[in-house]
Amino acid sequence: MIGKIPKPGKSFGGCIEYNVLKKEAAILYADGVRIDKVAHTIADFNMQRKMNPGLGQAVGHISLSWSPEDKERLNDEKMVSIAKEYLQRMKIQDTQLLIVKHKDRAHPHIHIVYNRVDNVGKTIPDNFQHLKNIKVSKELTLNHGMHIGQGKEKVNRQQLKGIAKLKYELYDTIKAISRKVTSMAELKQELLKQGIGMQFKYKSGTLEKQGISFSKGDYKFKGSEIDRSLSYGRLSKQIEQQAQQKQAEENRPSLAQQLREVINKEPVKEQSGHHSAIDLFGRIPIITPEPEPDPYRRRKRKGQSNDQDQSQGISR
Repeated sequence: MIGKIPKPGKSFGGCIEYNVLKKEAAILYADGVRIDKVAHTIADFNMQRKMNPGLGQAVGHISLSWSPEDKERLNDEKMVSIAKEYLQRMKIQDTQLLIVKHKDRAHPHIHIVYNRVDNVGKTIPDNFQHLKNIKVSKELTLNHGMHIGQGKEKVNRQQLKGIAKLKYELYDTIKAISRKVTSMAELKQELLKQGIGMQFKYKSGTLEKQGISFSKGDYKFKGSEIDRSLSYGRLSKQIEQQAQQKQAEENRPSLAQQLREVINKEPVKEQSGHHSAIDLFGRIPIITPEPEPDPYRRRKRKGQSNDQDQSQGISR
C-alpha cells in the first residue's frame, strides 16, 4: 500500500467535486457530513471549518493505493477498515471524514477527504506527515499481508501528471547519471547538461555536507523527497564505491601483462631425473619425466658385443 499526501487545500468544493463526481466513483464511508447531495457535503465541511477561521488551508486530502496483485483480496469493507487504521496511526481523528473509491486505474485505490479543523475547532497538524506516511503505509502493508511493490521502476510514467511526473523524471535522470560518475562534482556537471541543478546543504558554520537537493525550473526537491536512494548519504556512498572500483580496475594488470610475467618466470626444478615447466597461467606444474630406454635397443647392443667378441676369438 502506498499513501500520497498532497499539500492541504483551501476549497472543500473543488476537492469533493473532484472525488465524488468522478465517473464510477463510490462513497464508501462518511463521518460528520451528509452524503445525499454533493452540495450538502460541501456545506457541512465548510460549516465546521468556521470554528477555526484562521486556518486557511483546512482541506485534508490523502489517497491510498494498493498493488493490482491485491485486487482480489480487497473489498470495500477491507479498504475502509485499513483506511481507518491508517488515519488513527497518522493522528487524524475526531473530525469530519469522507472516503471515496475510484475505478479509473488498474490498481485499487481510495481517496480520503478530511477536515483539518476537528470537531472541537482545533487544528489537526500536518508537520512530518510525509515521513509518518511512509512508515505507516509500510507497516500496514506488512501487517495485512499485502503485496510490496518493486520500486519506482514499475510505475507507469505515462499516467503521471504535475509534480509527480516531474519527480519521476528527476529520479530517472539522476539514477541513470549517478551510475556512471565517480565524484559528486562530476554528477553535478552532468546533471547541469540535462537542465537539473544540484545544491548541497551544509552544517551550520562549517563546510560539512549534510544534505542534497535537486532543482528543475521553478521546482526544488530534497534528494530524499524524490527517493530515499537519492539522499546525500546514500548517493555519496554509491559514488565513492564506484570510484574505488574504477581505481581497482585501472591498477589491475591486463591479461597480456600477466602472460608476459608468467612466460618470463624461471623453470622450476623438481625431483632428480625430472624437469618441470610452469603453464602459461602459472598454476599447476607440468612434470616432464625422462624417457624410458628402449629395451630392444639394449638387447641389440648386447648382441653386437657378443658377436664382436666371438670374431676376435676365432682370429686369434
